[in-house]
Amino acid sequence: MKRRQNVRELELRAAAAASPGRLGASVPTGGEAMAMLIRRGLRPERAAGDVPFPQPFEGEAADRFSDRLGHYAFRLFLRGAIRNASGFSPGETSRYLTKAQSEEHADALVDLGLAEKISRVRYRLKYAARSFGGTLEWYVGRELDRRYQFDVATGVKFHSRGVGGDLDVVAAAEGKLVYLELKSSPPKNLAAAEMAAFCDRLRLLRPDVSLFVVDTGLRLSDKVLPMLDAALTHRGYECVPKQVAGQTWALTPHVYAVNGSRDLMTNIGKAIAAGLFALAPS
Repeated sequence: MKRRQNVRELELRAAAAASPGRLGASVPTGGEAMAMLIRRGLRPERAAGDVPFPQPFEGEAADRFSDRLGHYAFRLFLRGAIRNASGFSPGETSRYLTKAQSEEHADALVDLGLAEKISRVRYRLKYAARSFGGTLEWYVGRELDRRYQFDVATGVKFHSRGVGGDLDVVAAAEGKLVYLELKSSPPKNLAAAEMAAFCDRLRLLRPDVSLFVVDTGLRLSDKVLPMLDAALTHRGYECVPKQVAGQTWALTPHVYAVNGSRDLMTNIGKAIAAGLFALAPS
């Protein structure tokens, strides 16, 4: 029978084996939002932005571009422009815009220094992006900072075994953590697996307020809301969907579904406000 080590032997063994951690070498800079992830035992790391503009992108040009992104029509146009990396005519970008709208948006990108004319009727973005998703993250994160004074991190890798994907937007204010999952695809392209992954990240993060944001003018109540309700209920959440305003829905007092109808950032602001009020004592 193997002899059990005494207290002195255990302490000697532990002292010989121990080495100091290197936490300080890996702590990212970036404010309270990143720090709140570290306190949750994660190792957050910002991913390189997949955006159609130079980085850093600041000042008047960034303000003008962000103001443009506040219009749903411009976001539809830019999605199409990004898909046509080799060049596009304005009419090719979206079937939901008039030719005049598309031409005006294309000329605005040229004025901002983000696109160039390559022929009389064709344009090309100067900076390539794989999809519109990174631009949507940048816009929402920037406006959370600019309008609502949040500390924000976007495109965050969190390195947790068993839970995939990145955190699109995390924001901190009033000692509360807000997590936003952003979808730039129309509702018909969303799958149950994406709802399940969102729920897995909720269980990992335990944010104070969470938003599932679909940048669409279509109703969420047709497909997105039932799928999200089912995914949350399957994981033990008690869902009683309630309409906050328009197509902004509370599935629980702290989990919301939001679309981009009328004003995306106003809708996001209403959902966050409802979530923060729900945290307060009655």
